[in-house]
Amino acid sequence: MRLSILRRACGSLRIHPGSRGSGVAHRCPPAGPAGCRLILRPASSSSIGGTSPREAVQLGKKHRRDDGFDSDSSLKKVVESTKEAMVALQRKNPSIQPLLAIIQAGEDDSLLEINKKMAGKIGLNITQLCLAEQCSEDEIIEEVLKLNEDPRVHGVYLHLPPASLTSRVLDALKPEKDIDGITDLNMGRLVRGDLSKGFVSPVARAVLDLLEKHDDQLEGKTVLLVGVLKQQVMQADAVVLLGSGQMDVPSTWFRPEAAVIRCEPDELASELWSLTAAYRTQNVVRSCSRWIQEQQYQPWRLRNLKLQPLTPVPSDIEISRAQMPKPVDQLAQEIGLLPEELEAYGRNKAKVQLSLLDRLHAEPDGKYVLVAGITPTPLGEGKSTVTIGLVQALTAHLKLNSFACLRQPSQGPTFGVKGGAAGGGYAQVIPMEEFNLHLTGDIHAITAANNLVAAAIDARMLHEATQSDKALFNRLVPSVNGVRRFSPIQISRLRRLGINSTDPASLTPQEVSTFVRLDLDPSKITWQRVLDTNDRFLRKITIGQATTEKGHVRETGFDIAVASEIMAILALADSLEDMRSRLARMVVGTSRSGQPVTTEDLGVSGALAVLMKDAIKPTLMQTLEGTPVFVHAGPFANIAHGNSSVLADKLALKLVGQDGFVVTEAGFGADIGMEKFFNIKCRASGLRPNVVVLVATVRALKMHGGGPNVSAGAPLPKEYIDENLSLVAGGCHSNLRKQIQIAGLFGIPVVVGLNVFKTDTQAEIDLVCQIAKECGASDAVPCHHWAQGGRGSLELAHAVNEAASRPSDFQFLYDREMPIAEKIRTIAQRVYGADDIELSPAAEAKIDYYNQQGYGALPICMAKTHLSLSHMPDKKGAPTGFVLPIREVRASVGAGFIYPLVGTMSTMPGLPTRPCFYDIDLDPVTEEITGLF
Repeated sequence: MRLSILRRACGSLRIHPGSRGSGVAHRCPPAGPAGCRLILRPASSSSIGGTSPREAVQLGKKHRRDDGFDSDSSLKKVVESTKEAMVALQRKNPSIQPLLAIIQAGEDDSLLEINKKMAGKIGLNITQLCLAEQCSEDEIIEEVLKLNEDPRVHGVYLHLPPASLTSRVLDALKPEKDIDGITDLNMGRLVRGDLSKGFVSPVARAVLDLLEKHDDQLEGKTVLLVGVLKQQVMQADAVVLLGSGQMDVPSTWFRPEAAVIRCEPDELASELWSLTAAYRTQNVVRSCSRWIQEQQYQPWRLRNLKLQPLTPVPSDIEISRAQMPKPVDQLAQEIGLLPEELEAYGRNKAKVQLSLLDRLHAEPDGKYVLVAGITPTPLGEGKSTVTIGLVQALTAHLKLNSFACLRQPSQGPTFGVKGGAAGGGYAQVIPMEEFNLHLTGDIHAITAANNLVAAAIDARMLHEATQSDKALFNRLVPSVNGVRRFSPIQISRLRRLGINSTDPASLTPQEVSTFVRLDLDPSKITWQRVLDTNDRFLRKITIGQATTEKGHVRETGFDIAVASEIMAILALADSLEDMRSRLARMVVGTSRSGQPVTTEDLGVSGALAVLMKDAIKPTLMQTLEGTPVFVHAGPFANIAHGNSSVLADKLALKLVGQDGFVVTEAGFGADIGMEKFFNIKCRASGLRPNVVVLVATVRALKMHGGGPNVSAGAPLPKEYIDENLSLVAGGCHSNLRKQIQIAGLFGIPVVVGLNVFKTDTQAEIDLVCQIAKECGASDAVPCHHWAQGGRGSLELAHAVNEAASRPSDFQFLYDREMPIAEKIRTIAQRVYGADDIELSPAAEAKIDYYNQQGYGALPICMAKTHLSLSHMPDKKGAPTGFVLPIREVRASVGAGFIYPLVGTMSTMPGLPTRPCFYDIDLDPVTEEITGLF
């Protein structure tokens, strides 16, 4: 007989015909505190005789064997089927051991023993949490929440008095761990007949198995599990008396022909409770199997957002506000993220846990696409819009999984000259205000960490200058409750100094002096403070002028926050452990004896990791068409390596699946961001790209072809508005050709994406695409994403998909073991087109020093203007015949690269005469931002 079944304390459900564990149900009025009612409708007809109470009990006892099973009992079948499921589960996942947790009030172990016995037969683990008999609702909820978050627990059984199973308690229990099926969600699933995720009450299933041994019709009958209420007993067709030995139930209470099953105290460990325990363990194994299945890669179920582009195209902020983004938790679910892998920051953005990499480590990566560009005009050429338009086309229109990985914009350019970096037109990340302002606070965390290092440097120099060795030692290693101990970070410093003792009292006076004195040379401190604002007057400052600093005055300066080495580390780290290690290796200056001093020496590296622990997680957002975006890190490309994070790319490559695409953007031209992407980021990550998308614009090509200079905020000269094929051709044959050749140095196919503006003519567009192919691009297509969204980038999406299917021959430009000067020369000659390099005496001295310190094998990160292939911003096209001057060489040891300073590069931009902030304001009534774009 197959029955649809259900049980819930103090309530009842009417179950319509269906197979066991399924069916449709309707809630009936509560049965009252005395018990719960099962109103049953069988799937097939069967007879049941008018069994007396005595006959019903005997039915439960016959055919008992020594092993505890009836020869034909359901118990045997349930145990055997569950054992088979357990063996199959552990065959595929040998490290998994399902665990049942029982929360009970009081210390009665009778139930635990029954469940332990059954768990032993099945092979799963069991644990018991005994609360006080009069435990409060809050105490129960606290334990439930702990078990919810414990990945080792796959089932929770609340063995509590009915009065303790309040709505708050039931709402606190995760439905996926509710193996007794008592939560509202699991009840609702059963009502709907959907048990693919829910659980059915083990007690109800056990009772129905006993009732199946009768021969009467069960259709439409009411079964009452009672303890005990006269009115309900008189209405029931079958009555199961739980612990009935304690009850005096008059025979006149029972309906004629009612079936009665009495569970005497000595029966508690027998068929009913054993069968209940068996079904409970079966649910635990099912819960564990479902959990394992959830850990696997999940196909995307992405709901795209519809676009209705308008003509003329409204402002960026109007377009952004016209589109309602999906809740970020919904987006996360659609792309296969688990709820525990998401940390929401409001409705529209969330951090993603790095544990995703462990969960999907065996999943093959998707295809890896880099978006770079030709040498830009001061206005920018739209790499971000191309990136966003491409993923919108791939996913919303071609139905291929894709992820955009973008850098977080700096407040400096947002309020300075460029504006934000959320894309533009109908190719944007939304909400664009949140994208461009603060986001999830990563840049603020970097600023705090960077300036903590700066404060530690100056404080340490002051204390060393004003205290004896003994006084310094007593303060650095204080006695706490009569005990003096080194901290772990201090022990690490002792090891680097070759001091093996960990007992502060055992150090010699010389060892004490060596330990407490970093002896930083003020003239050789390389660490500066940072601020995420364009502020030219902080480029050089004097600190220590207060009388409290006792005359310790020195010159220093500020960099913009995104130029901090900590930002570069955030973008290159591949784990929290790796970031912690890199932060510890950062060199802040040199001692008077010529030794590098690190943040680990300062004792601050652990604190830096604490400040950065949330910043290391990428931020999930979405495009205008509802496709996913990771926003993470934002190193400047002309100062640092100019790429979004390794972690964002790695997470995205797992999420998109083998046939999906991850599109990441490199800053500025191919000579800067792309070269650093290959030689620095790809070395750090181990990732290899499949395609390079090279973004070009007609107006930039005209400039490189001999057109007049342009500047932000000024009207465009007529050469950039009117058709001029000769200027276009000149730019194509110089800068575009050179940038395609640069990409070719690394063996990756190149697709040119022409970002079309409304002033471009069809003849100019066709000419660019023609010459680009002649110069070696595998394809060249116009892109209309700004005006049309993803539909306007379909040609680019098809071209990228085709190019990604071709074999590539990726190679680095230089070997890491090559001497520093030769690596610099290789980049200058092969990428920039220089004849040679010229090292200043200071640069040569630094190279010698870095070789002595063992940093010679680090890759090179050139700090050069983005406005020219050369070091001269006004030299457009593809300059030749120049010598590249290297005025200084610095090392970002934690980030893992050497960075030569070319020409007069500044690490702190300045504000123009009319910054963007003139147009930015806030409506105090609606709180809407105006004038941001």
